[in-house]
Amino acid sequence: MISSGDSMAQADDESVLRDTGTPRDTGTLGKLMVLLDLVTHADAPLRFTDILALANQPRGTLHRQLGHLVEEGLIELDAEGRYAPGLRLLDFASRSWARNEFRLIAAPHLAALHRRTGETVHLGVLRGSSIIYLDKVEGHQPVRMYSQIGNASPCYCTGVGKAALSILPSDKLRELLPSLRFTRFTPATHVNAETLLVEIGEIASAGHAFDREEHEAGICCVAAPIWSDDGSFIGGVSVTGPAYRLSMELLHEWAVPIQVTARKIMDEMRIRLGPRR
Repeated sequence: MISSGDSMAQADDESVLRDTGTPRDTGTLGKLMVLLDLVTHADAPLRFTDILALANQPRGTLHRQLGHLVEEGLIELDAEGRYAPGLRLLDFASRSWARNEFRLIAAPHLAALHRRTGETVHLGVLRGSSIIYLDKVEGHQPVRMYSQIGNASPCYCTGVGKAALSILPSDKLRELLPSLRFTRFTPATHVNAETLLVEIGEIASAGHAFDREEHEAGICCVAAPIWSDDGSFIGGVSVTGPAYRLSMELLHEWAVPIQVTARKIMDEMRIRLGPRR
């Protein structure tokens, strides 16, 4: 969830590139989305030859598709022939974030949790094998956080991710596990599905999850799952901070407030986003 250096961010980006580089049988739109994913998730601007090696598409087709994305402002081509995310994406992202009903419902509850703990609070949703951060309330202390709204982090080594996995139906969990590419970020990171499943069972019983310095050494968190009744939303809320300040004893004390916050958000979701006539 948190990073102190470029190596972890690069590992995350390479994982995304491997995922998005897989051919999709979804026609022109799907191929364009593969290219957009490659460019936006890359750690640095990509040259045409870089994208050609990753996208598994014919040279002529790739050139035309990149041209379309540039024309639409979704990616940009700099003077050195490198492709980078376009400014139009910022407009899409800002409008989506500002109008997201779930984020608006959760915002006051996140603020209340932040006031109680003084640490950074995250709200995330499970998408595929990643957690996408929808909102974040910064802690009072000056600790650099890698997590940003819109960023993706692996589900198997983050508190929000493991909390979300703990409430997945068993058939959905079995479908998801083969897609996980386990990367050892720290000595505490899960590196196989067997140990992850053991912890997911413990989380399901307890109702909360911990990140015990699994995504970055020195950073830990406690999290609780959040979900919609129809299963369209599965995610979680967490409190995160440096391990020297957040002992496991303190994280255990915050487990109940985290769960209460999650329940309040879900209760309000059911009222405001329930069946509409």
